[in-house]
Amino acid sequence: MTTNIVTKQRLDPETLVARMIAELQANPEAQRLLLRALLTNEFLGMPARLERVERDVAEMKADVKRVQANMKRVEANVKRVEADVAELKTVTHTLSNDVGELKGHVLELRFHGKMGSLICQALGLRRPQILQGALLTTGAEFGEAIAAAADDGRISDDREERILATDAILRAQRRSDRTPVWVAVEVSHRVDEHDVDRARASADTLATVFGEEAVAVVAGCRIDSTDRSRAAAADVRYVEVPGC
Repeated sequence: MTTNIVTKQRLDPETLVARMIAELQANPEAQRLLLRALLTNEFLGMPARLERVERDVAEMKADVKRVQANMKRVEANVKRVEADVAELKTVTHTLSNDVGELKGHVLELRFHGKMGSLICQALGLRRPQILQGALLTTGAEFGEAIAAAADDGRISDDREERILATDAILRAQRRSDRTPVWVAVEVSHRVDEHDVDRARASADTLATVFGEEAVAVVAGCRIDSTDRSRAAAADVRYVEVPGC
């Protein structure tokens, strides 16, 4: 009796893999089944999830663009608002200055009628003569004396202009000894350091031009403690205008 023995030879790994690849390439359906056997459902669902992620990213990018466009519109609106606010501040500042100037003019007119008595009472003077004021044009003799002092160099052109811009100028007598006294007055609703400086400069100029005593006065409705101290240090008297 003859026995046929069939010996199975094991293929080496490279040959086995090469044969499997060749079979799979020839049978696409087998590829799908093999992938199903080798990969989990998580891996098999990756392409679909990746596609959803890409869609989400695209939507987010679109949202970002819309937000950026909205931000540009907001920035443009903010700039317009800032421009409007700046214009409003300018208008408000101009209006405030105009109102302040108007108050000053009204106060000068109110002060003019009482100026002589107020100044004389505050400074101990008598027989006031108003040479320059809100309702007066500068007298020819007084103006000529100021111009002559500028022409001969006793005062500068700036000091000449300061005298002519002074709100009020009086000449009176000191009650105690009848000494002639000049008074330079700056009138302001709220007296500040500029009024103090102008009054002081005007009084000094009057003293230079006429060689007589000159007193600096600031008149108004109010003055804060700092400017009151500044006035005292500059030897400038403060006179409060009644009825403010």
